[in-house]
Amino acid sequence: MNRLVSLFILCSLLLATGLSAEKKFGKKITLKEKTKISDILANPEKYNGKRVLVEGPITEVCKKRGCWIRLGSDKEFETMTFKVEDGVIVFPMEVKGKTAVAEGVVSVVTTSVEDQIDQGKKHAKETGEEFDPASVKGPKTVIQIKGEGAIVK
Repeated sequence: MNRLVSLFILCSLLLATGLSAEKKFGKKITLKEKTKISDILANPEKYNGKRVLVEGPITEVCKKRGCWIRLGSDKEFETMTFKVEDGVIVFPMEVKGKTAVAEGVVSVVTTSVEDQIDQGKKHAKETGEEFDPASVKGPKTVIQIKGEGAIVK
């Protein structure tokens, strides 16, 4: 009986503090219809510059500034980055593993070999990881969502 009362009190505290509720980040979500991440990745040019609403599990969070989350697609082994302006929205590490509904504008950018090498060197310096410029084999197209608002459940 004491365990049941303790469990009830704990659940009440969690609800009261909002730890079990959804958390909103950034601007209010305005779109109603969701777009599948797999559709965006399959045909990025169709969505480039368009506002979309996506949903998926948060598979990764930016460890440095909380400025992006990676969302799992509706298809296995696919993910998409939801990038926000530094400091405008900060995603805490605790959101990893939860589900996000996120709104923003699709961005498709092709990065040259030179820019990739510069970015790789910068990233290696920031994280202390090794970077081999020879690992860059050619131009790379990056598809992401410039994030404006999200709800994490």
